[in-house]
Amino acid sequence: MTVISVIIGSTREGRFSEKPAAWILQHLKKRADIDARPLDLRDFPMPFFDQQATPATPGRAPYENDVVKKWTAAIAQSDGFVVVTPEYNYGPAAVLKNALDWVYPEWNRKAIGFVSYGSALGARSVQQIRLTAIELQLAPIRTTVHIPVGALWAHYKGGDVDAELAELEDRAGAMIDDLLWWTEALKAARAA
Repeated sequence: MTVISVIIGSTREGRFSEKPAAWILQHLKKRADIDARPLDLRDFPMPFFDQQATPATPGRAPYENDVVKKWTAAIAQSDGFVVVTPEYNYGPAAVLKNALDWVYPEWNRKAIGFVSYGSALGARSVQQIRLTAIELQLAPIRTTVHIPVGALWAHYKGGDVDAELAELEDRAGAMIDDLLWWTEALKAARAA
């Protein structure tokens, strides 16, 4: 069974990210042999990274923080990822960048896709996370789901977010197809 984790990259009060995360999880669960799991950063309240040795340091001691251990284990159990990311001030939420920074070998050689929203449809946030992902030896896929601002307005005004997301069905399917292709290829390569 292939494990795809959907990372909910915002912890703000009244956040929008839960809706596209539930939507993309639903699409993933329709696929055969996929164990799709949510990883909500609200469930992993990690301190800001402040360790002397980076996670990439060979032979470093394991981190002692219990939440970081839980987060690292969840990343290790995953074969691929979808990050649901907002765009705040031209980039990802600080809590998401921090969650990426706490882990290194457990990310290595796994595929990652993106569902984004916010200014410029979240494209600038995804652009920044792609660079971080490459440094973490993740394989960011090209196909991305960028959610139009109309869906955000629907959320904040109590409108029909599902109707807005339904217009992105084809794009979501294409992103999942690419993600699963890369996930399976990298999973086989890691096993070899």
